[in-house]
Amino acid sequence: MKVRNSRSHSLVTAIFLTLFITVQIQRSFAADPRHSDPLQKILDLAVKTTLNKFAEQKLQENEIAITLVDLRDAASPRTANYRGDARIYPASVIKLFYLEAAHRWMEDGKIQDAPELRRAMRDMIVDSYNEATHYVIDVLTGTTSGPELPPTEMKDWEFKRNAVNRYFTFRDFANINVNQKPWCEGPYGRERIFVGQNYTNRNALTTEATARLLTEIALGKAVSPQRSAEMLELLKRDPFGKSTDPDDQSHGFSGPAIPTGGKLWSKAGWTSETRHDAAYIELPTGAKFILVTFTVNHANEREIIPTLARIVISEFSKTSGQ
Repeated sequence: MKVRNSRSHSLVTAIFLTLFITVQIQRSFAADPRHSDPLQKILDLAVKTTLNKFAEQKLQENEIAITLVDLRDAASPRTANYRGDARIYPASVIKLFYLEAAHRWMEDGKIQDAPELRRAMRDMIVDSYNEATHYVIDVLTGTTSGPELPPTEMKDWEFKRNAVNRYFTFRDFANINVNQKPWCEGPYGRERIFVGQNYTNRNALTTEATARLLTEIALGKAVSPQRSAEMLELLKRDPFGKSTDPDDQSHGFSGPAIPTGGKLWSKAGWTSETRHDAAYIELPTGAKFILVTFTVNHANEREIIPTLARIVISEFSKTSGQ
């Protein structure tokens, strides 16, 4: 009898401990705001589903970064992140930062608001021309590409080239580098010297910083309401028109996920290794959000970004009245 009682006591104790631990885990899970935030739940679902869908393509957790911003309450936008602070080569998304800086410089009278500059900004954003971007950077910083320079002149050149970096550092944009001309990291000249032997000074962005900038533009808070509207006009995309370009900034990225009646503003880009999209989306339901997605090592997987966007759009559609 004593043995049986001992066994019964042990069983009761084990059950009690199991229930106690389960309750504590549930309390801990509920106390974590990450698990109770509806916006984070949407993002986590999108990430999990996308990773599963592209498992055969070996899409890894550290090969994607996303920031999602809910703009339905313009006074208090809510943000969720998945590796939002990861530094990643930004492809053409970097041009958003040059665009905002150019408007800041014009507003402050540091550069002239000239037709040629306007044309270059349009070509830089609408058609993503790198030549136009190079022109804009030259205007912003007073630098030009070319052969290497004597040490003293090179030091002065580097200081000037970092003007856009200093501006965003002053505005508390962290963990980014925005001082290189796209596709100018070749084997020779001052651009190559500046980027460093191991590309330590290479352009880099985070999805968090990119989403913050795009949020300011979308809400009319970038430089001024008028200039924000001008920037937003350049970012407008037609997700429903026809395109034969598989890398079209709309159709090759978030565009295929936009439902009829939806609207899209975006800046996308790709390289041989990266595929990125910074999108501002308005749904027919009234939902408005920023979705910035960076991927690495999967530039040929054109469905990763549309897949993520479809999931986010579906979940936002369910909660648009909340």
